Amino acid sequence: MQLTLFSRQGCCLCEGLEQRLQGLDLSRFEPPLSLEVIDIDAEGIEPQLRARYDLEVPVLALQGKPLPRVSPRLSGEGLFNWLQRHCSSVAGSD
Repeated sequence: MQLTLFSRQGCCLCEGLEQRLQGLDLSRFEPPLSLEVIDIDAEGIEPQLRARYDLEVPVLALQGKPLPRVSPRLSGEGLFNWLQRHCSSVAGSD
């Protein structure tokens, strides 16, 4: 499954979440996840995408569906469990 982090450079919340996600073994998820990080300020980003997430980053999306905002305090096993619950609900809705 594709996990996408919409973020921007210089955003401490974005950078913190990206570090915590990279610290997880995404292959342990059921089904396994692959992480894509999209900088909404990067050249070539569609204006609609930038407008949608401009004031919302960081935003996580699973299979293109935005997830609820994750607490910046959640890390390690807590973040893993939070993501696994969302993976199960998205996978079950297919």
